[in-house]
Amino acid sequence: MRSDIIKKGFDKAPHRSLLRATGLKDEDFDKPFIGIANSYIDIIPGHFFLHEYGEIVKEAIREAGGVPFVFNTIGVDDGIAMGHDGMLYSLPSRELIADTMETVMNAHQLDAMICIPNCDKIVPGMIMGALRVNVPTVFVSGGPMAAGAKKDGTPIDLATAFEAVGQHAEGNMSDEELYDIECNACPSGGSCSGMFTANSMNTLCEAMGIALPGNGTVLAMTPERIEMVKKAAKRIVELAKEDNPAKNNFRNILNEKAVHNAFVVDMAMGGSSNTVLHMLAIAKEAEVDFPIEKINEIADKVAHIAKISPSLTTVHMADIDKAGGVNAVMKEVSRRGGLLNLDAMTVTGETIGERIADATIKDTAIIHTNENAYSQVGGLSILFGNLALEGAVVKTAGIAPNMRQFKGTAVCFNSQPEAITGIMSHKVKAGDVVVIRYEGPKGGPGMQEMLAPTALIQGMGLGESVALITDGRFSGATKGASIGHVSPEAAEGGLIALIEDGDEIELDTDAHLLQLNVSEDILAQRKANWKPYKNEVKSKWLKRYQLLVSNASNGAVLKTEL
Repeated sequence: MRSDIIKKGFDKAPHRSLLRATGLKDEDFDKPFIGIANSYIDIIPGHFFLHEYGEIVKEAIREAGGVPFVFNTIGVDDGIAMGHDGMLYSLPSRELIADTMETVMNAHQLDAMICIPNCDKIVPGMIMGALRVNVPTVFVSGGPMAAGAKKDGTPIDLATAFEAVGQHAEGNMSDEELYDIECNACPSGGSCSGMFTANSMNTLCEAMGIALPGNGTVLAMTPERIEMVKKAAKRIVELAKEDNPAKNNFRNILNEKAVHNAFVVDMAMGGSSNTVLHMLAIAKEAEVDFPIEKINEIADKVAHIAKISPSLTTVHMADIDKAGGVNAVMKEVSRRGGLLNLDAMTVTGETIGERIADATIKDTAIIHTNENAYSQVGGLSILFGNLALEGAVVKTAGIAPNMRQFKGTAVCFNSQPEAITGIMSHKVKAGDVVVIRYEGPKGGPGMQEMLAPTALIQGMGLGESVALITDGRFSGATKGASIGHVSPEAAEGGLIALIEDGDEIELDTDAHLLQLNVSEDILAQRKANWKPYKNEVKSKWLKRYQLLVSNASNGAVLKTEL
């Protein structure tokens, strides 16, 4: 066992002495040491109960013949960090999470690991850390939140609350109705109830085979979820006890086939645009060559068969679970043949093909068939053009049909706060393209999510007449013609930095185009006179991050060499 290096031999008597201080007995030194990476934190709705999951996992590991060791990672709640400087720390937290997992697991040479994430960057951060450690690993997330409801029974969620701010600002919603939404949009613990970033990543864990079936859809804090947690804990001990546990190392499961499958499911379900950022980073940690252009090749072949909030406000993760879950989505996608790697292995010991063999769609109004798909192409698209030489991302699943092709007039802002002020003061009109720049990984720094401005645009009734482009990113709750991850970003001299008010910007999601319609001569003149806008950065951590971070087309991973 890998842990023998800290527990076997006469020279490890001091090590064993320290381990005995934690409660270990003689018989424990022949058992696998299992790390439990828990992301419990009180301030995040999807995480405040995870210490209870941790105790369940500990007990199940002991019963199965392993020795559990819990350690914690950090977490940032994007909804609470939204709209102020706290959001600068959101994406950088992904790197800290990966670093802490690598540190604890390798410093103590633990044999295997079970990860308990749930929200936003915490899931990809843990995946990245697990890939570095590369021991048998099982993921079991906290589970999604139930949808909320207004007094009249209308389903609502966090996206409703953000959009309500715009409606209230326009005078189209009373204080009482806003308060009703505030109190009921997030009714319980769990990751926010729509196909936002957290639930997108948790469903992709199923697609990649690193979690048990139901990981992305079974509601949090339910008996079904608790049973899944116990099952995952027992499974990680089985993997660690196998005669050749190295065959179950994480990179043998999360490999090129798994990355491909993740993007296929992402397209079929119209996941958050953030999944592109995170999956590119995960691919790099897995040492999988996955150029961003390949995403469009997948999207062009995969039908978009499930719409979930924010793309369809009446459908939430619990509805997907009742309709057959992610397995039913994969089974329907596989009917086209050649799209999914059915021979990809999973942590449960079966292939993806074997896992989904008996899956069926139980409600075709929720999970459509390929023939009755929302679209015959996937729910995400990578755009290219002079504005995005290295790519930009749009969630086509959330775009109104009339906005899939659009030409508009640029209205430029050099920060998200500046944009919020401009939108609320009616500087933005129908037919405009809002440009928010210097908010990329390096420019922000930290690549803030832009839910506040996109929700304002929706709430003010401009969702089908205004587009938005940014080198920042969007919340999974964002909908509309919102193009993010524009690369190169403004801070590195990307063309987005040279746009001026009144310029014509053209987008065509079907043709994968994002273009600034300004002559090369004028752009050359602007480039010669360009002086980059710089956000003032006081944080020592964010300054280090700014020095090392790559742009979004590279997954915003940190460089390891200068």
